[in-house]
Amino acid sequence: MTERTRRAAGAALIGLLLLALFYPVLRWLVGEWLGNDYYSHGPLVPLISAFFAWRLWSRWPADRRRVATATAGAIPVVLGLAVYIYALMQRAYFVATLAAIVILAGVIWYLLGGAALRRLAFPVAFLFFMAPLPFVEPLSVPLAQITGSLSAACVRLFGVPITVNGAQVSLPNAQLVVGAQCSGLRSIVTLLTLVGLVVFIVDGSWFGKLFLAFSSIPIAALGNVLRVASLLGVANTWGAETAFKYYHDYSGIVFFASAVVLLMLFSRWCGCREIRDDIF
Repeated sequence: MTERTRRAAGAALIGLLLLALFYPVLRWLVGEWLGNDYYSHGPLVPLISAFFAWRLWSRWPADRRRVATATAGAIPVVLGLAVYIYALMQRAYFVATLAAIVILAGVIWYLLGGAALRRLAFPVAFLFFMAPLPFVEPLSVPLAQITGSLSAACVRLFGVPITVNGAQVSLPNAQLVVGAQCSGLRSIVTLLTLVGLVVFIVDGSWFGKLFLAFSSIPIAALGNVLRVASLLGVANTWGAETAFKYYHDYSGIVFFASAVVLLMLFSRWCGCREIRDDIF
């Protein structure tokens, strides 16, 4: 058996052991991805991480790709494993997911060395975007009410008499409820994941990248306010049935695409214009 075959077999064995260890978390994640509208993009995250891990490793010069074990990597493995087991016992699956990512980073550090961990830092860190944040759903209702108030203020600028009472919005010819789905959190979560990817693949200063990352939240929030305001305008002109039956779903797609385009334009203004040539 050649050295390359032994390494491939060893890597496959470690991968199977990690899959067995992380099975409870993976099962929870799949359930969340299928049932949580805010994280329907979740299955794409590990696929993207795997792709970039392969690209970064394959494009790394062979003389720097040497395996150099580091015993210090055992520290995050042991600590992460302790937190992981305790979190599973408490059914705190979000914490268990974070601990699993720490264990994965420790395994890379221990088996391949610190240089390899630094090289693969983004694919490992990007996995955080696959874990549904526990505070997202509780934020949806108050954020939807804020969105409703701001959207109503926009509509008033056009002379439309509109009143807001909590989630209830009253127009001259329609009564609407701004529900949790209008909070914009789905767009914000998805856009943050996209921004994390963009920040990694573009070339530019760290200041520009940080500015671009922090700009994603106000861009997504503003886009959602304008979307809800346009929905109220449609309801005022053509009625609530037209607004919700025909306009609601399609407008979300259009405004999210608009937010993505605005983000791309903003990235150019931040000096992040070119794609990194060491990845593609």
